[in-house]
Amino acid sequence: MKNKIPYGKHFIDSDDIEAVVNILKNKNLTQGDEVEYFEKAVAKYVNAKYAVVFSSWTAGLHVANIAIGIKEGDEVITSPITFVATPNSTLYCNAKPVFSDINADTVNLCVDTLEETLKKHPNAKAIIPVHFSGLPCEMEKISSLARQYNLSIIEDAAHALGASYEDGSMVGCCKYSDITGFSFHPVKSIATGEGGMITTNNKKIYENLLRLRSHGINKKSDNLVNKTLAYTDGKPNPWYYEMQQLGFNYRITDIQCALGISQLKKLPKFLKKRRELVEKYDESFSGMKNIVPIQVNQRNGSSNHLYVVRINFKKANISRMEFMNSLIEKNIYTQVHYMPIVMHPYYRSLGYTSSNLEKALKYYEECISLPLFYSLTTSDQSRVIAFVKEHIS
Repeated sequence: MKNKIPYGKHFIDSDDIEAVVNILKNKNLTQGDEVEYFEKAVAKYVNAKYAVVFSSWTAGLHVANIAIGIKEGDEVITSPITFVATPNSTLYCNAKPVFSDINADTVNLCVDTLEETLKKHPNAKAIIPVHFSGLPCEMEKISSLARQYNLSIIEDAAHALGASYEDGSMVGCCKYSDITGFSFHPVKSIATGEGGMITTNNKKIYENLLRLRSHGINKKSDNLVNKTLAYTDGKPNPWYYEMQQLGFNYRITDIQCALGISQLKKLPKFLKKRRELVEKYDESFSGMKNIVPIQVNQRNGSSNHLYVVRINFKKANISRMEFMNSLIEKNIYTQVHYMPIVMHPYYRSLGYTSSNLEKALKYYEECISLPLFYSLTTSDQSRVIAFVKEHIS
């Protein structure tokens, strides 16, 4: 049996292991210095003023909604082609996600459709554009629309650490948004096990995020309210802290952040290898009738988190299930990113339908993600390509 080829996989080397072991032997396991070191390193990398790291990007999305003031009765516009965490974060605030259709070529929000959606939803308070597969959305146009309709923007850049906009600035610099967030799940650009990071240039949002991450307590920069309890003879009491709002325990550990710092140093070579792999896939599938790679003309600015192709399974005379299972028999594993959110039973129970999401539905019928990760070898990629071509002309 040939070795297993997953659709995605983290890469850990001896430097990563040494960084984690150093924390285990010598430093705080949590709430120590590594958290802030990691935040500063990511903020510097993307050229943002502030960064706050969380136990997951899902946790980050939740508090991002709170930090921009999303509340019951509000609406937040996002993409139907994303992981459920994106709209769920709005539901956590008792607000309503609204889905606007995608661009068929990029699988990101279609800007023209977005404007029509905004006209129909006067209660919209924010937009969460999703940089699908690491390709940045048309953020200059989306930002212009947001200003026109007085909306906040949270960039869901879970896939997009290392990506850049058309002007060369980094996703995460927040020149087009209030907040940008990244995921450090093992299949993402860098891994911390679980984890996520928010960047922002807004000091008020930054301080609020610190508070929301840790039970409503911000020891770093909050002005203490109860002076009688906080001070003795005009000097601050060393034990004293205040919960000033309802927050959460969304903290990450120093163990994970040490891994993140080590991984971040390798990000340039991770991105370079991913681009080489997608270019080989693109070349291999060029000119084929029933298989079309997405985002093929926009590789340079993308972090190339996924390699997604659209397959006309009907013309290829094979179902997606049969195709995926035939690859599994060869120990090659693929995935589907993503089923439109409105098709999930929970969202159906809330009354969501597939109305006005024709491009998202068509995409879902055809999409499949092929293996793509840093340690994918030339021979294993060739094996994937050969077996795909064996079934799809």
